[in-house]
Amino acid sequence: MSSKEVGEIDDKSSGQDHKVDVSDAGDLESQGVHVNLGRSGQNLKLDKTGLPLIPQPSDDPSDPLNFPQWLKVAILLQVSFLALLGPLNQATVNPAFVPLAAHFHISTVEASYQTTIAIAFAGIGSFIWVPLANTYGRRPLLLFTTLIAAASSLGSGKANTWSQLIATRVLNGLGTSSFFTLGAGMVSDTFFLHERGRAMGIFTVFLTNSAHVAPIPGGFLGQFVSYRWCYYLPAILDMTMFGVMFFCLPETLYLRGSTPVVTDKPILRRMKLWGLRPKGKYLKLSDFFQQFIMFKYPTVLLTALYYSVTFTLSSILPAVTSATLFRRLYKFNASQTGLALGIGTLIGSTLGELLGGIVVDRSMYLSRKGKKDGVIVPEVRLHGIWAGAVIQPIGLLIWGFCIQYKTPYIGPTMGFSIMCFAIQIISTVVYSYNADCYRPQTPEIAQVLNFGRQTVGMTTGFWAIPLGDKIGFHWMAVTMSLVGIVTLLPVIFFMSHGKTIRDKLGVPKYNRSL
Repeated sequence: MSSKEVGEIDDKSSGQDHKVDVSDAGDLESQGVHVNLGRSGQNLKLDKTGLPLIPQPSDDPSDPLNFPQWLKVAILLQVSFLALLGPLNQATVNPAFVPLAAHFHISTVEASYQTTIAIAFAGIGSFIWVPLANTYGRRPLLLFTTLIAAASSLGSGKANTWSQLIATRVLNGLGTSSFFTLGAGMVSDTFFLHERGRAMGIFTVFLTNSAHVAPIPGGFLGQFVSYRWCYYLPAILDMTMFGVMFFCLPETLYLRGSTPVVTDKPILRRMKLWGLRPKGKYLKLSDFFQQFIMFKYPTVLLTALYYSVTFTLSSILPAVTSATLFRRLYKFNASQTGLALGIGTLIGSTLGELLGGIVVDRSMYLSRKGKKDGVIVPEVRLHGIWAGAVIQPIGLLIWGFCIQYKTPYIGPTMGFSIMCFAIQIISTVVYSYNADCYRPQTPEIAQVLNFGRQTVGMTTGFWAIPLGDKIGFHWMAVTMSLVGIVTLLPVIFFMSHGKTIRDKLGVPKYNRSL
């Protein structure tokens, strides 16, 4: 299993064929180079279907690709639960805007701004953490930022003035921002191409469902205990997760081509908090600027734009408006709002994941199996987006018209349940596609997705209810549906021309060796 096959690499930038070591195919593929694995070689490391593993794992037992499957699943579950805690820190208080507003003598719309602030800074903070994590490791940065999230959430519960609350929410957004980006990077570090769609699907279902789970305990805590416990609960969960990760989450940062580690306990070595920095890798000031390089790649930027718009309309819009609208239309208290919002969105998102991850992995497998040359085309994954793209505006229209015409509460609940079904499919496809295109840059790609989602989403609290009151929620839904369709058009274009665009731009220079 340690021997290597020589395959054919078609370098589109030069138009020449080169014989190269196929153990590097994973990195070459993720850097935008066309890979033909060939059929004549022997002793390639294969998956259970007989197809070559991509990327080809090294012979180093400390390589995360060589971790036993149970450990890979354990890593996935830990970073997925951590991704869930990010929006949970921000959204648990959403059903309790009424008692929160009463305490600070403000309106419920103004009360939503503290969630908006946390969302905004969750989109900014990752630009600090990712360069540090790429040098010093994912594990120590996740542990450190989890402590920040716990302390700031506790501080939010203790805040006695509005300015104190806003300050702690800023810190909470900065702390939780790493949960979205570094977690996605660890999934990409650990799983092979044929596993990545389903693994990313699990990661995104936790991420997406967090804002849907949060209102259920938040509503009951806000009504029967105190709105302050809507901050204490996330703090407790953050500290619990810190303890679990401290003992159970190994480092996954690995430098391809490095000298194998000589040790009889490679996994235990990866539990260290320091001393795992790749040899020759040092933090430079330029690292904080180079990470923005992924914004120049249209396949990343425009799929992120579509994802950000649809996530905002499908997940954040119901979350920040339901406390006000359900109280206005149905006289719901905090616990009733939490149940209606949480259960409806949770069901839709979970059903969407049952379809999304399986479909994108199956489409990739069938594409590879049907081609004798073994060519990998990440754009195959984009075709899995159709179900989500079609039903997302349908759910938004149901929600808007039901709110406008004051139907029974089951109407808008069904609307945002359908939207959440759609956004889970969209999230899985977008994350998986971009990770396949530029695997070493997965944390930086997750930054683009996170920044877009948080930046677009943070505006919702300012315009949603005022716009709906002014032009009608049905016309607002129609307008926003059209916006979503417009941002979908580049994604459709990439289905047939994405590879051509990626080939023209070449290989990202940043972090390409990881």
